[in-house]
Amino acid sequence: MKLYLSSYKLGNKIEELKKWITEHNNKICLIPNSRDVYPDGERKTAGIQVDAEELTDLGFDVTILSLKDYFNKKEELVKRLEEFNAFYAIGGNTFTLRQAMYLSGFDEYLKSLENNPNYLYAGYSAGICVMSKDLHGLVKCDEPNINPYGIDTIWEGLGYFDYTILPHYKSDHKETKLIDECVEYCNEHNIKYRTLRDGDVILGNTSRNIDQDIERE
Repeated sequence: MKLYLSSYKLGNKIEELKKWITEHNNKICLIPNSRDVYPDGERKTAGIQVDAEELTDLGFDVTILSLKDYFNKKEELVKRLEEFNAFYAIGGNTFTLRQAMYLSGFDEYLKSLENNPNYLYAGYSAGICVMSKDLHGLVKCDEPNINPYGIDTIWEGLGYFDYTILPHYKSDHKETKLIDECVEYCNEHNIKYRTLRDGDVILGNTSRNIDQDIERE
């Protein structure tokens, strides 16, 4: 499975996404569940729609699919996802997204695609932080104990990186100062991490050990 992991929004390597459309197809499934930590309303809906429109502007045919609709319905989710070979997880709360992936079985579904290069996982912020092995290094920027689903916090990420991904580092973003606190926390607790500035994109493939160079503008 190919990876396109951006610190914020689509990042500076959008030609790779356009290439994906050319070589595969333009259907993509947008996963919005990192935003479930926020109250429902026009602001939340509008924010998700902005992310969808950015993909549409690139040429994608976007379907917004909430994993909440498939909690404890793993077989139904798999059937629903069979029409897609590209997924895009947006920013929000990493711990909330991780729980949604677990409750729906989306994490297991991604594991089943690891060795298939005809699938794409893309995302930004929380959507990429969840790919780390351990999520403890994010406690200064994402609240781990706000849980809209009624289960315990899941501290284990999806495990594709042995370091914690810290986006928005030294960037013009409202969470930049919180990321500085995450860096300090990781240093104090001997947690391996990797910072990304907004615009940075990690390009990779889950069928091998991941240690890509960061693509910068």
